[in-house]
Amino acid sequence: MQNPKQIAGEKAAEYIKDGMSIGLGTGSTAFFAIQKIGERIKNEGLKLKCIASSVKSENMARELNIPIYGFDEIKVLDITIDGADEVDKNLNLIKGGGGALLREKIVAYITKHYIAIVDESKISNTLGKFPLAIEVVQFGWQRTFDHLKDLHCTPVLRFQNNQPFITDNGNYIMDCHFNEIKNPALLQNAIHEIPGVVECGLFINRANTVIIGCNNGEVRILERK
Repeated sequence: MQNPKQIAGEKAAEYIKDGMSIGLGTGSTAFFAIQKIGERIKNEGLKLKCIASSVKSENMARELNIPIYGFDEIKVLDITIDGADEVDKNLNLIKGGGGALLREKIVAYITKHYIAIVDESKISNTLGKFPLAIEVVQFGWQRTFDHLKDLHCTPVLRFQNNQPFITDNGNYIMDCHFNEIKNPALLQNAIHEIPGVVECGLFINRANTVIIGCNNGEVRILERK
């Protein structure tokens, strides 16, 4: 049986055309899209300009001879392809499971057409099943933690190898368990008012297309109305 993440990632790579500027996402599903883009460059000679949303994705792209550029050279991206941890019925996303949410959002905000790629387990009516990642500065993180608790969630400082997880930007991540997020926009505003918060993993009204890889090998495509 083909991997649903691979199905979604490879389908998304079909949207890319010669001469485009592309945003490369981060995570286990974006991995397959980047692999396919590298394959298309090799086989079709596509000329692309790409920005990666993490050091890991950038290193992978370079290994596949995908040309990486900086923000000094690219102001607008034609397409960004990235994964998501959860997608609701309005195509709002929770992202940040891979720890690259800040860079992913910077990339998303200069993108004309944003494509989220997921397997079918990531689809929900309402966000909140997956914990919401919030990137915070290290200074005073304990008090930021307290303020997040006041939003009626259970925040957990993310660890890796028995040490606090450090983002590519040198910050911590709080994984906040809300269970149900009825108003993502209102919550995002409340989170951003907390001193010490750098960014949160709510991507609201950002995805134009969601490509879903299914366990039966099929692909479903949802478009923003």
